[in-house]
Amino acid sequence: MTAEGLQLYDAQGRRKYMTADERARFLSAAEQAPRETRTFCLTLCYTGCRISEGLALTADRVDLDAGVVIFESLKQRRPGRYRAVPVPPAVLDALDLVHDLKALQRRAWTRRTRLWPWSRPTAWRRVAGVMRQARLDGPQATPTGLRHAFGVQAVTKGIPLNMVQKWLGHAQLSTTAIYADAVGAEEQEIASRMW
Repeated sequence: MTAEGLQLYDAQGRRKYMTADERARFLSAAEQAPRETRTFCLTLCYTGCRISEGLALTADRVDLDAGVVIFESLKQRRPGRYRAVPVPPAVLDALDLVHDLKALQRRAWTRRTRLWPWSRPTAWRRVAGVMRQARLDGPQATPTGLRHAFGVQAVTKGIPLNMVQKWLGHAQLSTTAIYADAVGAEEQEIASRMW
């Protein structure tokens, strides 16, 4: 999607990204979800990956030693474009515990095992269920809302745009720059760094 097509508000002016509070509620609700749903939600939230990129994740693309999850960037025009996204140790521990990553990675025939063998509609329903449990609704209550929240939070926390671009798999920095357009509490937090 071009920078012109990517906006943080819908046609009615409603926010399409989750605030920090909404994201915390989502993570709290995810803790109560079935194990595989929980790890999928954690992955979406802490990496900013697209739902299809999360579903394509295989055991060999979780580097436990380096502390990163490696995604193939599915929206870029050329296949075979990968990006490594750092994640908290607790997320890596949950992925290993639930999906038995170390065992899958030891055997050549299981390294390419998908962590979530679901269809896209199934994944969408599971994430939507967690959103309902967190009492989230509106345009931000989607997997894309989590992706946008990741971008907004990264900018709010002072992560350089080129790193956010890399982590989100954007081909153009102008696409990533849209996350600097956050308003409300996020804009206040960004502005407070200047004060």
